[in-house]
Amino acid sequence: MTRKRGAGPPLLVHKHYDKGSVFAPENLMREARRQKNIPEGQVPQICVLDPDGDIVRNLLSANRARPNPHWACYHTRLYDFECEGIGLGVIGCAVGAPFAVLVAEELFASGCRLLISITSSGQILPKGSPPYFVLIEKALRDEGASYHYLPPSDYSFAEADLIDMFDGVFDGLPVPVYRGASWTTDAPFRETAPAIAHARKRGLLAVEMEAAALYAFAAARRKPVVCFAHVTNRMGRVEGDFEKGIGEGSAGALRIIGATATTWLSRNQG
Repeated sequence: MTRKRGAGPPLLVHKHYDKGSVFAPENLMREARRQKNIPEGQVPQICVLDPDGDIVRNLLSANRARPNPHWACYHTRLYDFECEGIGLGVIGCAVGAPFAVLVAEELFASGCRLLISITSSGQILPKGSPPYFVLIEKALRDEGASYHYLPPSDYSFAEADLIDMFDGVFDGLPVPVYRGASWTTDAPFRETAPAIAHARKRGLLAVEMEAAALYAFAAARRKPVVCFAHVTNRMGRVEGDFEKGIGEGSAGALRIIGATATTWLSRNQG
């Protein structure tokens, strides 16, 4: 079939942003509960996406996490754990924008009230030698999932009031946390030299695979989502790259998760 001139690629047409989806996460999880005999119940009100899986593996190795009995997802396992005395949930290895947003939809349908994502990322504009973290304020939409939630634009933005809530919260942590923008891509092995140069010109600090879609979902669904990029590498261009820190980076990540959860709860109790 020949596309009409000016119609645009299928990704950008016939999205109907004002219409609800026929396929709802609640319905999917209803059927998963039925098929798997999973009891009704809610997940922790604060949950974490851990695309690399390092946080989950380290919590399990330290006997600090247990499977949540109410999580009715066909694709993932949710673990309950405590951090700074707060009960949280964490899901590992939900890599990439479509998978991250699928899981985010299911989490908020199951009782989650705040979602934190901490994803491994490559350095674009240096803020120092890796590893360090970036609290992502906006993300370049070089992926597909965000365009199903919001009309085309260059960036997905975090909710400004939510991000401002964390001013000064991470000062003094062992691993630095900066604020800035990232580049979200669906194709990490197509990070060409011209594309990287373009990202630098835009002032982007890191490249990752989830934030633009998660922030578009958050804006469309009016759900609180906070994304961090854990800058761990220079895309393998130097020997000894991808060193994440203590516990494969989980020690620093858990400090950030604890500070984020504590701050958010102090403003959202009840």
